[in-house]
Amino acid sequence: MRAFTQHKGVVAPLDRSNVDTDMIIPKQFLKSIKRTGFGPNLFDELRYLDEGQPDQDCSQRPVNPDFVLNQEQYKSASILLARSNFGCGSSREHAPWALEDFGFRVIIAPSFADIFYNNCFKNGLLPIVLDEKSVDQLFTEVESHPGYELSVDLEANSVTTPSGQVFSFETDHFRRHCLLNGLDDIGVTLEDSDAIRSYEESRRKTAPWLFSA
Repeated sequence: MRAFTQHKGVVAPLDRSNVDTDMIIPKQFLKSIKRTGFGPNLFDELRYLDEGQPDQDCSQRPVNPDFVLNQEQYKSASILLARSNFGCGSSREHAPWALEDFGFRVIIAPSFADIFYNNCFKNGLLPIVLDEKSVDQLFTEVESHPGYELSVDLEANSVTTPSGQVFSFETDHFRRHCLLNGLDDIGVTLEDSDAIRSYEESRRKTAPWLFSA
C-alpha cells in the first residue's frame, strides 16, 4: 500500500449526498479482486450515457458532458469533495479501489459510512471529515476557481487552501500510523515478524509433533 504523508492536488466537486458504493462502482464490474482496473468504471452510471458492461471499452462509450469528472478542469483531480454520508450502502472494498485506481488520494466530506471510511485507510486513501460549513465554503471556492488545489498534510492533520486558510481534521492514531507508513493489515502483522518467527522457532522445539509432515 502506498504511504500517505502530504499531497497537493486538484479538487473535483461531487455535489450530492448519500453517494452509495453501487454508484461509486456498479455491481456488474465486481469481477476481480486484483484492486486495479476499476478506474474507468468509477461513477459509471454518472459518467456515461449508456449502461456499461464488464470488459467494455470505455473509450468508445458516450460520456455525460455534465458530469464533473468529464469536464476538462477536473480530469486530473486527485482530491474529491463530496457531501454527507459518502460511501453508504454495501460494504464492497471495490469502491475505494476504484477511487484510488482513478487517481484520487483524498476524499473530503462532512461524514462517511463507517465501513467505507475504514476501507479507505486500508487501501491508501485518506478520508477527511470537515464540518458542513467548511465543506460549503470549499464547494464555493472550487466552483469559482478552475484548477483549484488543496494541500493536505496527514502529519499535521491539516488541509490548506490556496489563500493559506487552514482546516484541521482528526484521525484515529492507529489508522494514521498505518497510512503514514503504508501499512495494510498484512503490513501491520509483518511489523511483528521477528516476534512471530521467534515464537514459531520455540514451538518447533517444545511441540515438534505440530510441525511433522
